Amino acid sequence: MMGPSHALSGAAVWLTGSWALDQFADYHQSPLALAVGTAVCAGGALFPDLDLSGKVTRNQGGATVARTFGVFSLFIAEVMEKISLGVYYATKLSRDPRRNNGHRTLTHTLPFTALVGWGTTALCTAYGKWAVVSILFFMIGLALRGLFDQWAERAGWVIVTLASAAAAWFTFANLPGDRGYPMIGLAVGVGCFVHILGDMITKAGVPILWPIPIKRRMWLMIGLPNGIALRTGSKAEVIVLRTALTVLSVLATLGLVAPSVLQRFNIEV
Repeated sequence: MMGPSHALSGAAVWLTGSWALDQFADYHQSPLALAVGTAVCAGGALFPDLDLSGKVTRNQGGATVARTFGVFSLFIAEVMEKISLGVYYATKLSRDPRRNNGHRTLTHTLPFTALVGWGTTALCTAYGKWAVVSILFFMIGLALRGLFDQWAERAGWVIVTLASAAAAWFTFANLPGDRGYPMIGLAVGVGCFVHILGDMITKAGVPILWPIPIKRRMWLMIGLPNGIALRTGSKAEVIVLRTALTVLSVLATLGLVAPSVLQRFNIEV
């Protein structure tokens, strides 16, 4: 799937999950916590595609998300792609094909998703709000690049970076400092998992069963049959899927904010 679809799916899943927790588990979140979780999950839903590198010195190529912070994020993508390719060749079996890049390998697996989610939580717990502001800066930037792709393309990476820094600092100034913020790690992990599910409905598939060997293959790509698989950039993705995700996000948001608004104006339903 394309970057905007991934980011929108992350936001939709987080908002819908938050609504379900609010309704059925009596778990309420402040507007700021809800906004932060949604942005981080949207950014996390783009994070796995940082394994598609481009040309760092020319600030070109790579996945859209890899150009979020210009040459800096392209360099991160270059490193991540090389690590992913190295892990692929270190663990491949006889029937795994040769590859010349690491896209849709390590970062598109469940162990990587769990590691990123756990690592984010561990950083927030160990270093508190300073780790939080760094993670928010990065994830909000990815979310802006995905959710507002046309604006981000026109504005350029410098404006996206400044907007991310401003949003991260505002959050830093308003979040209490005596918490470990495990929801941030959960949001990153959920976003990565949503990304994997999104790529599973495309023709290329993902190695979601890694590192389980199957028929002398460690990196077996799992996805929908070609006859019903989603084609990247097709009308089914850009129009149908994104419209459905947008409607889901709006309905979940209304479900979360409507009760407090009605209560504020003493309106009973």
